[in-house]
Amino acid sequence: MTSIQRSELPFLSVAELGRLIRTGEVSPVEATEAFLERIDRIDGQVNSYITVCREEARQAAPGQYRGPLHGIPVAVKDQFDTAGIRTTYGSALEWDHVPNEDAVVVAKLKEAGAVLLGKLNLSEFALGESFHHPAGQPRNPWDLSRNPGISSSGSAAATAAFLCASALAEDTGGSTRIPAAWSGLTGLRPTWGLVSRRGVAGVSWSMDTVGPITHSAEDCALTFQAIAGHDPQDPYSWSGPVPDYARELQGGVDGMRVGVLREKVAEGGLEPQVRQVIESAVAQLGELGATVQEVSIPIVENAGAVSKCITDMDGAAVHYERLKTRIAEYDHNTRVRLLTAILTPAQALYKAQKVRTLIRQAVLEALDEVDVIVLPTSPTGAPLLPTEAGIKSQDDARSRISGVRNFTGAFNVANLPALSIPCGFTEDNLPLSLQIVGKPMADGLLMRVAHAYQQVTDWHSRRPPLGD
Repeated sequence: MTSIQRSELPFLSVAELGRLIRTGEVSPVEATEAFLERIDRIDGQVNSYITVCREEARQAAPGQYRGPLHGIPVAVKDQFDTAGIRTTYGSALEWDHVPNEDAVVVAKLKEAGAVLLGKLNLSEFALGESFHHPAGQPRNPWDLSRNPGISSSGSAAATAAFLCASALAEDTGGSTRIPAAWSGLTGLRPTWGLVSRRGVAGVSWSMDTVGPITHSAEDCALTFQAIAGHDPQDPYSWSGPVPDYARELQGGVDGMRVGVLREKVAEGGLEPQVRQVIESAVAQLGELGATVQEVSIPIVENAGAVSKCITDMDGAAVHYERLKTRIAEYDHNTRVRLLTAILTPAQALYKAQKVRTLIRQAVLEALDEVDVIVLPTSPTGAPLLPTEAGIKSQDDARSRISGVRNFTGAFNVANLPALSIPCGFTEDNLPLSLQIVGKPMADGLLMRVAHAYQQVTDWHSRRPPLGD
């Protein structure tokens, strides 16, 4: 056993813990027990897990060394099927559902030697706005009165509270990036099609993506390496080779062209402290050798509405038959959202798809002039948890469309990779974030930019003030 106390193992990075396991200083069993003990002690505060797989995790310690994730305790959003383990999709309608097969991403984690600690809390069917959570309301470790994120809330809460070494989440309109942003983490929405979605409960077939939520870009690269790659049984899966993402972290940003999105920074209506944090992060990239310039993509102002229209109408189609017979069993907010989508005229979807094409074209044209685009992931820190269900006014409805999703939506409708990293804090000690966007298959480049930034800053290594 290493000189590090077992209670400190959960605070090590995936890379650090992996090195200790590789050299035999820590065993996978010791690492697993350290996380299970912390879950028992801490998770009652944050409600990040729906199911903790204690015995399965203890029995899963891998044999022969398999790579950087060998023996690393991880957890996955309860949107992903797990063979023989309850998979609820965050809904009372599926509370006793036990799949026969693992989702491809879960199987790949196991093949890489990772140890599955359990299934993480989420909004109902990953739709993002449910009020009632059957396993309890997930809470933000930085402030238990605040939201840890939309949809992939448990993935963010568990990782931020050091209840898993890394987690898998799913991003349709921002549900990896927003939880990462509000919880002080690194979260990747990969290039659409780069990760198989077989065995993942779908919301929108043309935008759903699976990606990691971790503490750092390095941990993100190691986790993503394990799950990326072609799946011949997923018709939307890319067929090219998977790069060595850990190797691609190196090289820095010297000479790289960084475009600052005018509509979301200079004209984004940001609070002064948020804008100052973003401008400081951009200036840091400049000090590292990047060439910084402003880019303008006016049509991104329509992205939130376009993303929500397509997502909701796709989701309504997924749930249409069950809504006919079990509508009362859905969460209030989920029910209202899906019924509204069912009643939305087809012309709205037609127009949204046309605008989607224009948004993608405009963003790709901007990326011909720069290597990456940067902007906030969220215009604010984590909001307070809702105290009651429903939308209270037209202003409330408009803010849900034009708020945080208007900062993330352009890149899911364009099917582009986007990465959120912590870059500072509000006066109330809530994390703030920088979003980095690139061309299709530029996932490694985004993590390289993030890694360079994280080598000279410590925002990603700060711990929330949990009473532990």
